Amino acid sequence: MLNLLDAKPKVGYFLGEAYRSTDDTAARQRFDNIKVHEIQGVPVNIPETLSIHDAVITLFTENANTLLIVNEHKKLAGIVTPKDLLKMTLGNTGAVSVPVSMVMTRYPNIVTLVPEESVSDAIRKMMLHQVDCLPVIVPGEGGPDISGWVSKSNIIRLMSDIATAAELGD
Repeated sequence: MLNLLDAKPKVGYFLGEAYRSTDDTAARQRFDNIKVHEIQGVPVNIPETLSIHDAVITLFTENANTLLIVNEHKKLAGIVTPKDLLKMTLGNTGAVSVPVSMVMTRYPNIVTLVPEESVSDAIRKMMLHQVDCLPVIVPGEGGPDISGWVSKSNIIRLMSDIATAAELGD
């Protein structure tokens, strides 16, 4: 509706005409002006000592597509996706008792956001790195603190709000 994202079957999503054009549209300006902390959600955090079995259960009970892994000081240690867990457990029944820290992608090898980045930056990072969500972190002593996360659902909700406001003449 806003021409910010385009999609092609079997190709995926890419930046739409509103991003490619040289004209600054009102919708694009909103994405540049809205900061990540304004739309971030509450992430699902689990300790790095949790078993893969319990991580899988957490994915389903929390209806999450990504889990943020925290160390004993509650600092971001890593991230794990269903694909990571599936690779480890497929055909390996003994792997369910292995700690999730063995399969997670470790920080700092994770694409992250800071609260003051724009939503446009978040969209670009998600598309460039082909990820469904990005942790929002605040650098701190002993590692980054988790402020929240931005997922595709947060972005879609924002797009819907902007489109609705545009329809109402706001």
